[in-house]
Amino acid sequence: MKPTKSRAVSPPAARRPWHCRRGGKPRDDHPDGGPVVLCRLIPPLLFLAALLAYLLGLWYCASFFSALGSTSPTPPPPPGSVYRSNELFQKLLPEMLSDNSSAAQMNKIWTNRRKLKQSKHCTIHKTQYSSGTILIKHGPSGYLIVDANGGLNQQRSSICNAVALAGLLNAILVIPKFHVHNIWMDPSKFKDIYDEDHFIKTLKGHVKVVKELPEMIVERFGYNTSSIPNLKAKAWATARFYSDVALPLLQEHGVIRIAPFANRLEVEVPSDMQRLRCLANFKAIRFSPSIATMATKLIHHMKEKSSLSEGNYVAVHLRFEADMIAFSCCIYDGGMDEKVEMDSARQRGWKKFKLQSHCLRPDLNRMQGKCPLTPLEVGMMLRGMGFNNNTPIYLASGKIYKAETHLAPLLQLFPLLETKQSLATPEELVPFQDYSSRLAALDYFVCLHSEVFVTTQGGNFPQFMMGHRRFLHGGHSKTIKPNKRKLVMLFQDTNIHWKSFKEEMEGIFHESERKGMTQRKNNQSVYSSPLPDCTCLQDQIILHP
Repeated sequence: MKPTKSRAVSPPAARRPWHCRRGGKPRDDHPDGGPVVLCRLIPPLLFLAALLAYLLGLWYCASFFSALGSTSPTPPPPPGSVYRSNELFQKLLPEMLSDNSSAAQMNKIWTNRRKLKQSKHCTIHKTQYSSGTILIKHGPSGYLIVDANGGLNQQRSSICNAVALAGLLNAILVIPKFHVHNIWMDPSKFKDIYDEDHFIKTLKGHVKVVKELPEMIVERFGYNTSSIPNLKAKAWATARFYSDVALPLLQEHGVIRIAPFANRLEVEVPSDMQRLRCLANFKAIRFSPSIATMATKLIHHMKEKSSLSEGNYVAVHLRFEADMIAFSCCIYDGGMDEKVEMDSARQRGWKKFKLQSHCLRPDLNRMQGKCPLTPLEVGMMLRGMGFNNNTPIYLASGKIYKAETHLAPLLQLFPLLETKQSLATPEELVPFQDYSSRLAALDYFVCLHSEVFVTTQGGNFPQFMMGHRRFLHGGHSKTIKPNKRKLVMLFQDTNIHWKSFKEEMEGIFHESERKGMTQRKNNQSVYSSPLPDCTCLQDQIILHP
């Protein structure tokens, strides 16, 4: 009997080893296709594992080289981006004090005295457009009321623009109302700062001005000026806008109000309107008798203290008040205390502060020349320009931020430093003490009659001051307006030597001289560049506050 061959018995399905079959389908005993599905997942899983290992390797290498790089020095900040003026001051101080050579002779500072062309005619008549169409033909069109907002010189701009607009519309101008600003908090009225009677008398024959609205018009609006139609004008509105929109409204109601009115008239207007601006700014606007008397006393005392320089002095307009620093979003060397104070000032002055993005890059603000110069920086600049420690300086300023600390370096370089507080007694300043606009008016007049005017920050005060001085001196402004983009780079260079620093300062000084000789170009304000538009008024000007 032949032996029977044994057949291999397959293990049960549950114990069968899994393996991959090419092109196989799920077996009946594996309805979920387990072995085949698992085989299909292996390649992606291997890929993910390799990718993870690669990323971990990259992370390790980055961490390793980052640790190595951390020992290398940090790149220096861009030139002009950081306030290091105090370090430079301490380094250069011995040489600044010992170098008392006077390169800037007070009576010979501007030797290039070029005369500008003189206009032959100075007629101011009813405003016309180039088409020759006269806007008004018969009688006044009504009364014009404007609200002048802002500080002293922003209000001055509103007054001059109101005169020009009244001339355009042939309107009777009511003495402008002053808006109480939430920063300056000055409740002064027009008559508290300016001579109302002189203003009305000077404009007679050009623009009729009255102190108040007639009783019949006030009664018609229920004795409430806010009920008078208020024209909402956009910033820098054109003369055509006022002739097309304001004039019909004025003729319909007999009176219109424009509030606010600051910067509500474009720079370029018809020539007759420009001349009305000139007439208002340089002749009609005169400080009130109380301000004029006090300002004259300050001038007298300042000239007495400047006897060694033949009565000539330098006037510096310093904008280093807390609100100015806060608004500029610049950082000095006050650390966290300064930051807390400036944040508080921003919220206090501008409840809905909209400069958060502007404050994110204080380094850029400084590089772009937008940061107010400190007293220390002003002192270094003037000494570098050649003004020695015998130079009399009048400091025009509001309440300086941490004055005792910040003024010390300037006093060290220029001991003949005066302010309105040092030139007048406390009793004399009582009528002005709590009124920022009246104090600014005193500063304005003393700066106006200085031999040299130094502006350290933009704004309405220096713009009007430069223009007024150009007007008085026939274009020869004698103003130092430094290139602050250059200054901040020099102030940050703590390796610079005194000789090189002086050369740079003298270059900035001579650059200011050339700028003082320019005439007005298109889109430049007639208030800052009054020539040649206002030249015809020069022989008629009276030099008083």
